[in-house]
Amino acid sequence: MPRMNMLQAINDALDIAMAANDRVLCFGEDVGGFGGVFRATSHLQEKYGKDRCFNTPLVEQGIIGFANGLAAQGSVPVAEIQFADYIFPAFDQIVNESAKFRYRSGNLFDVGRLTIRAPYGGGIAGGLYHSQSPEAYFAHTPGLKVVVPRNPHQAKGLLLGAIHDPNPTLFFEPKRLYRASVGEVPEGDYRLPLGEAEVLREGDDITLLGWGAQMEVIAQAADLAEKEGISCEIIDLRTILPWDQATVIDSVLKTGRLLVTHEAPLTGGFAGEIAATIQAHCFLYLESPIARVTGLDTPFPLALEKEYFPDHLKIFEAVKTSVEF
Repeated sequence: MPRMNMLQAINDALDIAMAANDRVLCFGEDVGGFGGVFRATSHLQEKYGKDRCFNTPLVEQGIIGFANGLAAQGSVPVAEIQFADYIFPAFDQIVNESAKFRYRSGNLFDVGRLTIRAPYGGGIAGGLYHSQSPEAYFAHTPGLKVVVPRNPHQAKGLLLGAIHDPNPTLFFEPKRLYRASVGEVPEGDYRLPLGEAEVLREGDDITLLGWGAQMEVIAQAADLAEKEGISCEIIDLRTILPWDQATVIDSVLKTGRLLVTHEAPLTGGFAGEIAATIQAHCFLYLESPIARVTGLDTPFPLALEKEYFPDHLKIFEAVKTSVEF
């Protein structure tokens, strides 16, 4: 299998989808020509023409409104929001139009073939307007799917899965892994299932749960814990909405402990939803309170980015606290 970084894997997925179906369109701010600010759509305009890969005005609400209209009439739009931080001007179009289109029309119409790509998270010294993790805002909205890959193999398979899924899907890409994460990626079309978590490492003492770029950090923390004799089970949630409750519940029933980590702030973060659900199902099996290791309840700082991050050391300390409770 060829080795790719995450950007190459995403580009490959888009190339495959566009080659297979001439209704697949890619558009957003600067995606044509040089391939966007991160080059994720490089060469697609050359290959498929300006009618299928093109630049839009710098109006996020307009990008998603246009994408909704295309999807409602049978096209398969893959709209890019240049940074997830910029998705908020399009919030109304996503949560009040994309998510509700099918429900509102009694299933006469839908925008199910819509995929929205957006790079999220910190780690690139982007400061408060280029580092946010907004997944929890959209997880509150029935009618959407929210997907976050952890590496190139996952990015390609999950993106192809999202493009072919009959529901509007937000696909958040961990930008600090765009070039840093490299791995073997199968050639051709393959699709990973949405809504299914993946157990990456089995263990007995505590379940560590995350998604996206945090999976790398979790693995580092688990390695430190192993040296202390603590056996960690690691689960990549992969899809935030709908999330795979059964896999997490089964794991916690076995380990008796759960730690959830994400880059987004603590208050209102999706870890809280997971914690509430797991305690409802696993209360009598829990050996310690469910732990959350997250970003801080502040704007994302530029100078203090490392202090803000829920890194492997913070997770390791929380693991020890949980096991020693």
